[in-house]
Amino acid sequence: MNFDRNSLLLMDDSTLCSICKITFSKGSGPGGQKRNKTSSLATVELPELGVSAGDCTERSQFRNRSNALKKLRMMLALNFRESELKIPENMACSMNSPAYPLFAAQLLDIMQSNDWDYRKSAVFCGISPTAMLKKFYRDPELWQFLQKKRQESSLPPLLAPGH
Repeated sequence: MNFDRNSLLLMDDSTLCSICKITFSKGSGPGGQKRNKTSSLATVELPELGVSAGDCTERSQFRNRSNALKKLRMMLALNFRESELKIPENMACSMNSPAYPLFAAQLLDIMQSNDWDYRKSAVFCGISPTAMLKKFYRDPELWQFLQKKRQESSLPPLLAPGH
C-alpha cells in the first residue's frame, strides 16, 4: 500500500484506525488495581512505515486509542519529509487543531529545504523570523526536534524567542 504523509495526517480517527494495527494490553506503572486488571494500553501501528505509538494515560481504551493516534500523527509529521513544499494554509494553527500535525510537518519540510535556517524559512513563508521561531518554541516536542536537526547539521542551538 502506498502512503501519502499528508493524507495520513488529515485522516479522521476511524479511517486511520482502519489501516493501522491496533492492540490493547495492560499498562505498567502507577494506577493500582484498575491498571493491573484492564487492558487500557492502546498501541497503534503502521507496519508498512515502521511507526507505532501507544498511550495508557487514561482508564478508557477509547481515549487512549485517540491519544495514541495523535502521537502517531506527530511521529509521522516529525519523521517523514515531503519534497513538494507547501506553505501552511493557516499560519496561526492551534496545537489543539486536528490540522496541527500537517502544519508542523509542512514547517519542517520548509526548514529542511532551507538547511534548518529559520530566517530563510521565515522569508519563504512570508513571516518574521521571530514568528517562525515562536511556531516551533510553543511545542516542546517540535522545538526539541528542530534543535536536534540543527545539531546534526553542525548549526548552533537556537535561543528561545525573546532572549
